[in-house]
Amino acid sequence: MSAIEGFVPHDVVRCFNAYLDFCYLSRRSTFTQSTLDDLDEALERFREYRKVFQRTGVRDSTPAAFSLPRQHAMAHYRQHIENFGAPNGICSSITESKHIVAVKRPWRRSSRYNPIHQIMQTNRRTEKLLAARAHFTLHGMLNTPTWQPRIPHPIPSDNDEDQSCEAEEGAIHNEVFLAQTHGTPQRYSP
Repeated sequence: MSAIEGFVPHDVVRCFNAYLDFCYLSRRSTFTQSTLDDLDEALERFREYRKVFQRTGVRDSTPAAFSLPRQHAMAHYRQHIENFGAPNGICSSITESKHIVAVKRPWRRSSRYNPIHQIMQTNRRTEKLLAARAHFTLHGMLNTPTWQPRIPHPIPSDNDEDQSCEAEEGAIHNEVFLAQTHGTPQRYSP
C-alpha cells in the first residue's frame, strides 16, 4: 500500500488493506475457526473504511451506494465456506463465460418465440455434435481435414488413347446418382 500512501486519505489505504486481507484469507484452501473470525474482522474493517468514499464525495451517500454484487457476495463467504468448504480461488468469470456459450449465443439464434425450448434444443444439438466430433477423432475418422476436395476419378491424360474424351483438357469426370423414387437411384452422367 506504500504506492498510494500520502496521495490518498489514510482511510482509503486502510480500506484497500482490509479488502486485500479479506481476499487473501478467502483464497485459503483450509479454514479454522480463527481464520473464519479473521475473515469476518477483515470484512467489518472493509465496510467501515469504505465510508471514506462517501465522505469524500466519490460515492453518493444513499444506502444503495455500495450495493455492488461482488461486495454483497463478501457477506456470504463465511456461511458458504462453512456449508460447502473452501472456494479454492473460484472465480465467477468462469460462470459468465459459460453463460455466454449456453444462453447468449443460443438466444441470438432463436426466433424469440418460446426461447427456452429453442435454447435447450440448440444446447442439446451442440453437445451431440461435440460428442460426435470427439468420438470421430478418437477413432481416427478426422485425421485429415474435412475441407480438402476429394477427386473420385483420375484426370485423363493425353497418352490414354483408349479413352474417348470430348471434354476440355483437365476436366474432372464425375458421376451423380439421383433417386427416381424413394430408395431407387438413377445414374446420371453430365
